[in-house]
Amino acid sequence: MVVNSVHWFRKGLRLHDNPALQEALSGADTVRCVYVLDPWFAGAANVGINRWRFLLESLEDLDNSLKKLNSRLFVVRGQPTEVFPRLFKEWNVTRLTFEYDPEPYGKERDGAIIKMAQEFGVETVVRNSHTLYNLDRIIEMNNNNPPLTFKRFQSIVSRLELPRRPLAPIGQQQINGCLGKISDNHDQLYSIPSLEELGFRTEGLPAAVWRGGESEALDRLSRYLDKNVWVANTRAKTCSLYASPTGLSPYLRFGCLSCRVLYYNLREIYMKLCKRSSPPLSLYGQLLWREFFYTAATNNPNFDRMEGNPICVQIPWDQNPEALAKWAEGRTGFPWIDAIMTQLRQEGWIHHRARHAVACFLTRGDLWISWESGMKVFEELLLDADWSVNAGSWMWLSCSSFFQQFFHCYCPVGFGRRTDPSGDYIRRYVPILKDYPNRYIYEPWNAPESLQKAVNCVVGVDYPKPMINHAEGSRLNIERMKQVYQQLSHYRGLSLLASVPTIQEEAEPPMTDESQTSSGPDSPPRDLTEVEASGCLTAPDSSTSVTHPDQEDASHHHPFHYHCTSSGQPSSPNSSPAHSPTRQAKPSSASSSCLFVAHKGRQSQRQRGCQCCLVEEEEEERMQEEVEVDEERMEEEQTAALQQ
Repeated sequence: MVVNSVHWFRKGLRLHDNPALQEALSGADTVRCVYVLDPWFAGAANVGINRWRFLLESLEDLDNSLKKLNSRLFVVRGQPTEVFPRLFKEWNVTRLTFEYDPEPYGKERDGAIIKMAQEFGVETVVRNSHTLYNLDRIIEMNNNNPPLTFKRFQSIVSRLELPRRPLAPIGQQQINGCLGKISDNHDQLYSIPSLEELGFRTEGLPAAVWRGGESEALDRLSRYLDKNVWVANTRAKTCSLYASPTGLSPYLRFGCLSCRVLYYNLREIYMKLCKRSSPPLSLYGQLLWREFFYTAATNNPNFDRMEGNPICVQIPWDQNPEALAKWAEGRTGFPWIDAIMTQLRQEGWIHHRARHAVACFLTRGDLWISWESGMKVFEELLLDADWSVNAGSWMWLSCSSFFQQFFHCYCPVGFGRRTDPSGDYIRRYVPILKDYPNRYIYEPWNAPESLQKAVNCVVGVDYPKPMINHAEGSRLNIERMKQVYQQLSHYRGLSLLASVPTIQEEAEPPMTDESQTSSGPDSPPRDLTEVEASGCLTAPDSSTSVTHPDQEDASHHHPFHYHCTSSGQPSSPNSSPAHSPTRQAKPSSASSSCLFVAHKGRQSQRQRGCQCCLVEEEEEERMQEEVEVDEERMEEEQTAALQQ
């Protein structure tokens, strides 16, 4: 019997470690590699130019790799349900292969294609390679429910066998026996479209910071593995807010790099340099966070929204399109936030700390706008945003699921200053502020008017005034979150707020030259782009208190938690939040408005714009223990909701 195979690329845009493609080649007489592109979807989808460019570059690289094997990539316009019946007949297809898609939309789409293929007498072969583990197996081991705390997820994964080893790349000898004829007009019929063909304007478009494709992914992996220092140094000592030449996260998202290849390279280099027989789970922290969110989302079609989502707290967010637009376009009046959103729009990537800062600012920290709105902006602009991880991270950071310590917030002044004390990051992405001295670069509204005029940037004229009073807005939002959680019978952590020190309104002290670069404990998964600098990573856990990789080694310094305020507002009496009058009242009980981590020996350190009150370590540990109990109870009730 003649076997004519079609391999359908979606994610998994690579020739290395591609089990479904290997199945297409096995015993086949002809093999054609197809990518289905819906032109209408290209124009209508919420996907920005940088993400489309990355995809097209990845397809071009894949086509070039196939050319070297005397094959080609067939890019077919249309929807899969319309394209495949035609191809089945035209090419006499007998076998269709593709990579398993664990997300609900993908499973529904693939189910329809499998049914259609059966009607045409076409065998379908589906293989998993986008995730390390079988997600259904993880759910089965958790009483047929997805684990909703990272601690429980890690416990289950630790009992699983190691992921399957990656397969070798497709080679010339393997493909020689099943080459189909490539027509002379292939480029006219099956070419990869340009950005212009998809309706994008490319005039003035800067060069890509992240070039798509398997070749680039493997080059980055090779450079990354050469940097062996990260294994010996188990805690990151530096924080670069700029794109790294060894960053990998977009390549994992598009499947240009196999997660199993990364996993086993990490494992082997660790065992070689650290001389240990079995690496800790924390080494694969970023890959495991990816698996965690995939597992939580795989059977939940409403994972990307609040309504109808059984694991999401229902929060009455504000509808404020004007404020949302200012945030998305980098016009908030807070230089740290505006620089981040500008980098995201220009380059398609931002550091994990930057993601935390802008997500908290949009949702529970300042603007009280739904995480769904922020998720959609990231979906448009962020190269490594995929459905499960993007939605899961936004639920986490907005305290809508997975993480409930809503009294921990990021200050849009102090957090940025501690991360980049020089302010050079702001000068790069908000150049109108480039001549401001370090003292005022994070809060230019506090600069004397004479200085503002001298640097040709007057706040309110050349650069916007802050759109909200941070100290007041964040206190009000904590009170609103408290009221939401009071309605949840399973949440007992409100007693913790009684332990949060009262914030004293004082004059701001002068800024010191010293700074800290620690990230708070309310950190969702870090980006894989910095993994080379982090050593043996420890991901934050929604049910335990952990030391973040950016903190100093806990064996040398015990962390203290400080709660601080920064108004982020001009001293003018006319300033007010960008909300309705009902939001301007201060809550009856004082609460923290931001959090950072300090260490012994640094207790005297103070930053301009951040007034700090020390929470004793013993009290913090008690608070964390109670939160753990609350979150375990919350998971039990969320699990019960999933079973209904």
